[in-house]
Amino acid sequence: MKVQIRVPATSANLGPGFDSLGIAITLYLTVTVLEENSNWIVEHDMGKGIPHNETNMIIKTALRLCPSLPAHRIKVESDIPLARGLGSSSSAIVAGIELAVQLGKVSLTKTEKVQQAAELEGHPDNVAPAILGDFVVSSFVDGKNISIKGYFPETRLVAYIPEQELLTTESRNVLPKQLPFMEATHAGSIGNTLVAALMTNQLEQAGQLMEADLYHERYRQKLVPHLAQLRKIGHLHHAVATYLSGAGPTVMTIISEQKLDAFTDAVKQTGLSGKLVNLEVDRQGVTVKK
Repeated sequence: MKVQIRVPATSANLGPGFDSLGIAITLYLTVTVLEENSNWIVEHDMGKGIPHNETNMIIKTALRLCPSLPAHRIKVESDIPLARGLGSSSSAIVAGIELAVQLGKVSLTKTEKVQQAAELEGHPDNVAPAILGDFVVSSFVDGKNISIKGYFPETRLVAYIPEQELLTTESRNVLPKQLPFMEATHAGSIGNTLVAALMTNQLEQAGQLMEADLYHERYRQKLVPHLAQLRKIGHLHHAVATYLSGAGPTVMTIISEQKLDAFTDAVKQTGLSGKLVNLEVDRQGVTVKK
């Protein structure tokens, strides 16, 4: 049985939605399941550090859900750059869960898939939109994940992806251990209002709120100095918002179709060495083709 699993990349936080807001975007990890084999073989060209056997994160995740899963040869192709704040590890976890569902006949609802993935990843902001698609708001209550899918307003996205990696652990290490109560309250109110703006298709107001984060961007600024530069260019070209994607170093700009070319031309003229990728919101989440 040939099965193809496709998982979208994700962009999390959206400014003040730290560890709780995320969108699925049009970059993909594709896993093609080929013939059954005596051992797991993972064919890919994603770099030397990514295993080709059962220690690969996709297979480890699948075996955690279904230890008796029969070994196969699989082919993995990915547009999602590693350690760039676009949910590369989340996409692997989601692919592994789906692999267990398809090959091991593990029966899971979408809600259960998100719960499993969020427990493995440690937070739901990337895995939830990778599974559900579109814009997702997530949290844990008494250990149970609650994820609410909404519709992200129609727009275009431009990802600036630097050449250098930035590990999530490094990016988290610069964050404070705590915030003063009133500051945390204000930070939370910005995130709450952002959700309301997005759910009611008020993209202009949402853009202002995305750039008003108090949780993480100011602390990570020294790790991603290009954020301020790109945000300034975004303002000059009437972008909706520019924010740090996940833990970075990718910076995402939300902009209208009409302003997109002028913005990308302006970024290219700065001499920044990273890659610009034009994207849209993926509405479906993980898909399976047989």
